[in-house]
Amino acid sequence: MNTVLKTFAAALLLGVAAMGAAKADPVKVGVAAEPYPPFTSPDASGKWVGWEIEFIEAVCAEEKLDCVITPVAWDGIIPALTTKKIDLIAGSMSITEERKKTIDFSDKYYNTPTAIIGPKDQKFGATPDDLKGKVLGVQVSTTHAAYAKKHFGPTAAEIKEYQTQDEANQDLAAGRLDAVQADSIALDAFLKSDQGKACCDLKGMVEPDDEVLGPGVGAGVRKEDTALKEKINAGIKAIRANGKYAEITKKYFDFDIYGGDKQAN
Repeated sequence: MNTVLKTFAAALLLGVAAMGAAKADPVKVGVAAEPYPPFTSPDASGKWVGWEIEFIEAVCAEEKLDCVITPVAWDGIIPALTTKKIDLIAGSMSITEERKKTIDFSDKYYNTPTAIIGPKDQKFGATPDDLKGKVLGVQVSTTHAAYAKKHFGPTAAEIKEYQTQDEANQDLAAGRLDAVQADSIALDAFLKSDQGKACCDLKGMVEPDDEVLGPGVGAGVRKEDTALKEKINAGIKAIRANGKYAEITKKYFDFDIYGGDKQAN
């Protein structure tokens, strides 16, 4: 009888352990709380959609991670990661040496140019001379803000920072800004909107600066979370190889976003 009870108890313990292993903690994936189309934005029901959402969900599915999209204010997204309010950043965050002092990154998963847009009725380019005396809008805590301060201010443009990219775009459309700098894909989405078509056009791409803009966009992880970083890297590699990355990308873009020259936030 004792043998039977011991066998039952051992089986029960194994079952409980298996259940615990099967129910791993969810991975809270931080994205900027404001819309950033076509990468991330909430639909009419409040569900987050976009290229980056589908991308990270594909990576998580490949690595059997239970990922939960978690919106966080952009200027607080790194502190949210380091204080464990989220576990991963998938918010078009550029890999930079400055950020790597605080967090680590996965391998690059896209890389696109940085652009300047402005009113249609004004002709200028994307150099410091072109922007001299103009008011240039950028999103706070982005590589664009850092780039603009380094290359355009204070002797060229007046730099005005916004909590969200949408706020900068809205002020440009309202005539309160002379130009806006951001990722070319995000600005292209604005230029294709009714408001963007009416007011603005592309002025040019900024000159490269790897130190500020970095080599591309990666997923942010805590420095100590090496296992999660390895899983994300493996997932990126897998969906690039099996065609899932290309399948998702074709839904949003008609060009390669993986190997462009320069990039995002």
